[in-house]
Amino acid sequence: MDSPAQARAAEALVAAARRALAIESRALEALQARIGDTFVAACRLCLDCSGRVVVTGMGKSGHVARKIAATLASTGTPAFFLHPAEASHGDIGMITRHDLLLALSYSGETPEILMLLPHVARLGVPLVAMTGRRESTLARDATVHLDVAVPEEACPLNLAPTASTTASLAMGDALAVALLEARGFTAEDFARSHPGGSLGRRLLLHVEDVMRRGEDVPRVRTDTPLAQGLVEMSRKGLGMTVVVGDDSRVLGVFTDGDLRRALDARIDVHAASMQDVMTRRCRSIGPRELAAEAVHVMETHRITALPVVDAAGVLVGALNVHDLLRAGVV
Repeated sequence: MDSPAQARAAEALVAAARRALAIESRALEALQARIGDTFVAACRLCLDCSGRVVVTGMGKSGHVARKIAATLASTGTPAFFLHPAEASHGDIGMITRHDLLLALSYSGETPEILMLLPHVARLGVPLVAMTGRRESTLARDATVHLDVAVPEEACPLNLAPTASTTASLAMGDALAVALLEARGFTAEDFARSHPGGSLGRRLLLHVEDVMRRGEDVPRVRTDTPLAQGLVEMSRKGLGMTVVVGDDSRVLGVFTDGDLRRALDARIDVHAASMQDVMTRRCRSIGPRELAAEAVHVMETHRITALPVVDAAGVLVGALNVHDLLRAGVV
């Protein structure tokens, strides 16, 4: 049990954290009213850009700028981060006449960024500035200015960039999402930008890439004896067997759950046929559906396996949650 002093210290920590979150929440709320004509103008500049969006910022704003550049690049807007201090030592050559510069500086007076302005002006490159001061040099020289001013920082000294960096990050996300929707960016487009890791697998893998095929798919007829259906289900190790008609169309499934229900009903395993015990209205999925959609269907309906059917309802494969786990989709 904590001592009174420890309890007071714990309460102070919780109070400080909640106060910081409240301040940052208010800062984000204040941004809502500033999403208007200037935001639309910034979006249009980005959409009209035939090159790349060059995002720059110094210090904490630089960290935010890196994240904004990464988000833009992964959602259909070619972008990269330019370190403003390195720009004056050669990296400024990375900016071309076809690009757009998105500059972050809460004060709007960051020297390293202001040094870029003459070069940007000579190239005729549009400048979108994200600052907290409308009267700053950067805001005045910008083609479009996005106001990310906050009433106060979450830091009790009102010094460390906290609420202001949160506001800048949120404005960058808003810009990326608006551009994503304007471009008609799809899940498949997103997948092409994220081929590695679990995210890429979830977005790139289709059901046909992980499903079982041919003789590995358990299948029986409606008149197949239940005992034989159990052998087929056990032999294929899928946790179910698919019941098909003469044309291979799926008529139902028989699962471990159906077996338990059959035993509870004292059905004669040797006398019954599959049509007596199968689930007729079963879930299925198409081979070109994303494997992630198979996960969603299984989770939603609390099942562990699915038959895979073509547009005509003909059985072409099957998969279970273990197949999805092995493929890294789950």
